Amino acid sequence: MTIRVWCPELDRVQVRVDGQDHPMQAAEGGWWRADVDAPAGTDYAFLLGDDDTPLPDPRSGWQPGGVHAASRTYDHSAFAWTDQDWPGRALERSVLYELHIGTFTPEGTFDSAIQRLDHLVDLGIDLVEVLPVNSFDGPHGWGYDGVLWGAVHEPYGGPDGFKRFVDACHARGLGVVLDVVYNHLGPSGAYLDRFGPYFAGQNDWGPALNLDGPQSDEVRRYVLDNALTWFEHFHVDGLRLDAVHALVDGRALPILEELSAETARLSQALGRPLTLIAESDQNDPRTVTPRAEHGLGMDAQWSDDLHHALHVRLTGETDGYYADFAAPGALAKTLQRVFFHDGTWSSFRERSHGRPVDTASLPGTAFLAYLQNHDQIGNRATGDRISATVGPGLLACGAAIVLLGPYTPMLFMGEEWAASTPWQFFASFPDPELADAVRTGRRREFGRHGWGESEVPDPMDPATFERSKLNWSELEEDDHRDMLELHRSLIALRREHPELSDPSLASFAVEVADDDSWIVMHRGRFQVRVDFAEGSIDVTSTS
Repeated sequence: MTIRVWCPELDRVQVRVDGQDHPMQAAEGGWWRADVDAPAGTDYAFLLGDDDTPLPDPRSGWQPGGVHAASRTYDHSAFAWTDQDWPGRALERSVLYELHIGTFTPEGTFDSAIQRLDHLVDLGIDLVEVLPVNSFDGPHGWGYDGVLWGAVHEPYGGPDGFKRFVDACHARGLGVVLDVVYNHLGPSGAYLDRFGPYFAGQNDWGPALNLDGPQSDEVRRYVLDNALTWFEHFHVDGLRLDAVHALVDGRALPILEELSAETARLSQALGRPLTLIAESDQNDPRTVTPRAEHGLGMDAQWSDDLHHALHVRLTGETDGYYADFAAPGALAKTLQRVFFHDGTWSSFRERSHGRPVDTASLPGTAFLAYLQNHDQIGNRATGDRISATVGPGLLACGAAIVLLGPYTPMLFMGEEWAASTPWQFFASFPDPELADAVRTGRRREFGRHGWGESEVPDPMDPATFERSKLNWSELEEDDHRDMLELHRSLIALRREHPELSDPSLASFAVEVADDDSWIVMHRGRFQVRVDFAEGSIDVTSTS
């Protein structure tokens, strides 16, 4: 087979195949190639210049030994898919369920997660949104410190394991959305800069990609090819793009718009819908405006403003970025107009922020609504869920607004039964210096907000990871079963009555009490009354 690697600034490249070194030949565009006997299952690594340190392939499809070890050749055509008749799953009118493979089940693998998929079907879920599964250093972590974007994390089950999971989801009518991170690489195993000019500066999380500088064409291709691979070879139905506001890209054709166009073409070729969901902190509706209307063409984006307004209304917390959302009518505004900050002053940022949404042209489908997600739980000092703060009545109020409102709803794993387990920040970097830096940085960050060091869980302690695993035995308890039944009933109502999943923002209306003690959402012939003071919900029909 031919092994290729992009190294435009080197004058010597070798590939080590099963322990034997082979010289590579320079080819057009900064690529190097070598024809070697390397069938599926063969280990290989690159030797760059005069450095005899073997490095994994930046485009590796399999890293069974971890992010510092040799890559292994992988044959995508060898997997026996059974989803040939899968029609795909569109985002419109769907309910999403966000989960982390490592903590969704006690075993923390794709195969064990398959055993819980029937629970999601019974709940009424349409799309399973999986936190990043690409390779990162150490056995467990959130997945946002990945460094080899095309290789599935081996402790989860590797590439075949993920394919079994997707195949099993499709067999049950569930689509799969995969969380991918293109805005930075993790702190351990990020060797891209040794191969070529992949990086251009830093952002808050690590080295940022060179998307618009010299020799950036191949860097952009690296991103685009990775995204399309998940669709084509792993059969996923959508991608959730992490923190796209951190992508520094000054080109006339932004990479998100380019990705949207290529995804649309692949969707046509595959004959099934493919979805792109962005996480963006910019409150800019152009993110989800169609390309034909000079937007970036994302199908949807996360809506943090609604989360913040709802969280403040239910908990009374007003620290940090929650402060602005204590304003009267904040929840009603975000329900009707998506963004609370739509050109208004943001005290947290100390500047005006955002841009108004044209609710006559953009549907509610384009915005995800959630009461909880991995960030809003895991980035709290102790990783506590909202169910640790408020009771069942207010949880029901939050669920009704998310599930019966105009936006695309998403639940976080365990939310449907008010899981008591926290979801904390955890990592497992083998390098002791890096581990200590992460530990110290986490405690320093929350120390500035008044937390004592002993109160902030040690992210490197395996117990922090273990505490974050769902406890499925809670479903045997009456209060958790009652909450599960509530969520199941609300989703069933949404599915049974089209008005309750109508994405039209132009026809959506709310009434709200002067003191914000209750709110009524008008959904066609239905009225959804949410009484925060009483902790009750009421869904009535006018016909």
